[in-house]
Amino acid sequence: MASNASVGHTCPPPMKATSNGAFQGDSPLHFALPLVILQICIVVIVTRGLAYLLKPLRQPRVIAEIVGGILLGPSALGRNKSYLQAIFPPKSITVLDTLANLGLLFFLFLAGLEIDPKSIRQTGKQALAIAVAGITLPFALGIGSSFVLRETIAKGVDATAFLVFMGVALSITAFPVLARILAELKLLTTDIGRMAMSAAAVNDVAAWILLALAVALSGNNQSPLVPLWVFLSGCAFVICAILIVPPIFKWMSQRCQEGEPVDEIYVCATLTVVLAAGFITDTIGIHAMFGAFVVGVLVPKEGPYAGALVEKVEDLVSGLFLPLYFVSSGLKTNVATIQGLQSWGLLVLVIFTACFGKIFGTIMVSLSCKLPVREALALGFLMNSKGLVELIVLNIGKDRKVLNDQTFAIMVLMALFTTFITTPLVVAVYKPTKRGRMADYKHKTIERKNTKTQLRILACFHSARNIPSIINLLEASRGTNKREGLCVYAMHLKELSERSSAILMVHRARRNGLPFWNKGQQSNSDNVVVAFEAYQQLSRVSIRPMTEISSTSDMHEDICATAESKRAAIIILPFHKHQRLDGTLETTRNDFRFVNQRVLQYAPCSVGILVDRGLGGATHIAASNVSYFITVLFFGGRDDREALAYGARMAEHPGISLMVIRFLVEPELAGEISRINIDGNARTKVGSVDEEFLTEFKQKIAKDDSVTYEEKAVRNEAQTISVVREIGRCHLFLVGRTPDGEVALALNRRSECPELGPVGSLLISPDFSTSASVLVVQQYNGQVSLDLPSEMEEESPERD
Repeated sequence: MASNASVGHTCPPPMKATSNGAFQGDSPLHFALPLVILQICIVVIVTRGLAYLLKPLRQPRVIAEIVGGILLGPSALGRNKSYLQAIFPPKSITVLDTLANLGLLFFLFLAGLEIDPKSIRQTGKQALAIAVAGITLPFALGIGSSFVLRETIAKGVDATAFLVFMGVALSITAFPVLARILAELKLLTTDIGRMAMSAAAVNDVAAWILLALAVALSGNNQSPLVPLWVFLSGCAFVICAILIVPPIFKWMSQRCQEGEPVDEIYVCATLTVVLAAGFITDTIGIHAMFGAFVVGVLVPKEGPYAGALVEKVEDLVSGLFLPLYFVSSGLKTNVATIQGLQSWGLLVLVIFTACFGKIFGTIMVSLSCKLPVREALALGFLMNSKGLVELIVLNIGKDRKVLNDQTFAIMVLMALFTTFITTPLVVAVYKPTKRGRMADYKHKTIERKNTKTQLRILACFHSARNIPSIINLLEASRGTNKREGLCVYAMHLKELSERSSAILMVHRARRNGLPFWNKGQQSNSDNVVVAFEAYQQLSRVSIRPMTEISSTSDMHEDICATAESKRAAIIILPFHKHQRLDGTLETTRNDFRFVNQRVLQYAPCSVGILVDRGLGGATHIAASNVSYFITVLFFGGRDDREALAYGARMAEHPGISLMVIRFLVEPELAGEISRINIDGNARTKVGSVDEEFLTEFKQKIAKDDSVTYEEKAVRNEAQTISVVREIGRCHLFLVGRTPDGEVALALNRRSECPELGPVGSLLISPDFSTSASVLVVQQYNGQVSLDLPSEMEEESPERD
């Protein structure tokens, strides 16, 4: 048995694939398939659990995966030998490593998909200078620290290979990790975000080239010419791939239409090419992942093909197989090998040289490019982030016997520390969410004295399902041609996640700059933009499609900031439920409900929530064919006045008929309606404002046959509901979110959805049968909600 231990993991007899079952006396832990299933389950549970715990600290998921791998290895749980022999026995490591490297192969293909060669070629001089400084100074310091390590804890290793590995390990910036940190901090579309992404992309490509050199130098060379042959063969592979692969993928991409499923044969062929490229580079003597990465970089980023590949591959790879690579790395990491003052001193030295080289080099070049000090500091901290690529370098070094156990543990802890400090340091020196106060603007509501001024609408939607009704609502909002017109910002709300496809989505949106304007460059590949551009050409409405990409937890911040910067009078949001075929409303996603509630709380203008029941049908209706009947239910208060002002504007459209129903309490029976204590002076003031508004409205519609005004006296809540039920043909209800008056107060107990208010909740309740869509309006009142957290109150846009 002593000899078995001395030769590592190759000597134990191979495990059989499957067992006969526990009832026949077989332990599943002694067979390859059930054991690897258990290993995958444990790894996923541990890494996802840690990711959840670290989420409040805004750390990227790679931190949780590295820590999870270390905890499962000999540094923590692995100290219990019984656990290590049962769950991760030496004879299972080959299967685990094979699956981990297969996952790594396809993940590096996805990482290549994230890098656009065109954007690298267009990198500005500043970003290029930052990238060069971020590589050269850390590389030089890495070489310097390698001499110290070789004299102390790394004696006897190959000098040249060790020198290059240390240089590469310290000079890497993890492009995927950096992209997610920027997205989390909402820096992707800022100048500093664009510069960091460009510099990191250049750095990433340079790191792969240096790593290829390091791998070529680290083999068990029989001849000094072998590294040269390996390197030249690698260069030949890249050149052949550049000449052969892009035309094939371009042909495949052209045969894939937007909105249509990608043919399975193309996906299968691409994944086979990835594996073949991995086989070739492994045969050359470079790791198989190089071939996969090169193929990923060469896949065309335009069109739906790249996105379809990501969707097919990433969840299985990122969710199940890639975490195995982290535990494979964690099993090789034993923090206990760092013993004594000398070892801990060397750890501090490596961390200091890694941070100093990246941060100082980046800051100096940034300041020489005349960047502000805070931006230069933030850029230095961002470029210091490590991640998966760092682990890949270290693992290759460990496998090739260039790094021993102690050096490997020190370098893993360095990578963990440098990535962990990135987010807190950037937040400390650069706070993008603390926006400067914007110049106040006049029209934050639809209700205004001069109704001929331009109306600006920020219309938000989550998917193509919302577009027909949004466009039909905008058509109804056009008013007359005598006005200054209608200006619409159509914002596509997309959720940012850990998935690579989210970063691809960001790449496409970033090309148009802040805040993701699409000015027609990509209209051929975006059905959403095509729909709005077609409507713009058919009408005289100015429409600017936009894309907003953020996590649902802070999506409201971007909506409110965009509404303020574009001087919108109203934000239109889709309700979080959609209509099923049987007419009932089904929840799309509860996250969308929370987004709506936060927008209502923090919005710098009026807000409307559209409950879509197919306004105008599933297609856009031409202006000449519009025939809508719109009903405004008026109880009183600022929100109801806003709804009526919107309805009055819609009534100017020649194809729209408007009915306004005002609810009054029969004076002698007012006591029958339940009410709460209200300040009498405030009530009188609101009532007088309502009367003035209604008087002016009735004067304007006196000669307009398309508008009907009725007053209904009701005795109680039941009569109010009865009046609403009696309304016949109606396509759209316009109501206020918080109506005023005794009648509305009686309905308050029916408010199942606070964001819709009592009347909106009544109109969408299952016992109220109607096929009409509902637009619930909240007027901007110039006040911040009293229950705002102090931090958000400080960061909220300026109010009137």
